Amino acid sequence: MADDYGGILGAFPYAFRRSDSLLFRSYVLVAGVATLLLTVTCVLAIVVVFGRTAGARGGSFTLSRSFIALLGLLAVLPVVGPVLLAARTRRRGSDGDGTFDPPANYEPLLAVGGYLFLLSLYLGLIASMPETFTLDGETVTRPPPSGAFAPVVAALYAIPAVFSWSVPLVGAALVGLAHRVFG
Repeated sequence: MADDYGGILGAFPYAFRRSDSLLFRSYVLVAGVATLLLTVTCVLAIVVVFGRTAGARGGSFTLSRSFIALLGLLAVLPVVGPVLLAARTRRRGSDGDGTFDPPANYEPLLAVGGYLFLLSLYLGLIASMPETFTLDGETVTRPPPSGAFAPVVAALYAIPAVFSWSVPLVGAALVGLAHRVFG
C-alpha cells in the first residue's frame, strides 16, 4: 500500500493524517515533541555519566549507563505507544481504500491516556524531589505546597522517593487500559 508507514518515524505522520479526532491529532504533535525532548535529555544524561565515569572500569559504572538508557526507553515507550497503536489499528483494519474506522472513541481515549502519562511523568518528578538537596554548592529545601494544587503536591511529597516511579507507571497503565478496553 502506498500510504503505509515505515516504522516509528513514519507512524507519526500516518496516524496524524488518518485520524478523525482533533484530540488525537494534537496528541500526535505533542508526543512527537515530547519524544524528541525525552530522547535529547536521555542522550545528554548518558553523555554526562560517560564523562564522569570515563576513567573507571566496568561494574557499577556500566550498570548506571545502562540504567539511564533503560529509564529513557521506559519513558519514551508510553509516549509513542498511543501513536503506534492507532497507526497499527488503522493500517491493519483498512481495506486499502482508507475507509476503515476504528472503534468509537478509541483514538481520543488513547490521546487522553497519552496526555495523562505525560502529566504522570511530571508528577513523578515532583514526587521524586528530595526534601533537601545541594545545588551549586548550596543546600536547597523544596518549596512547601501552596496554591490550588497544594493537596496534590502534598500527597506527591508524601510518596517516598524510592516509590516515585509508581506515578508514571500508573500513567502508562492507563494507556494500556485504553487500548485493551476500547481497541
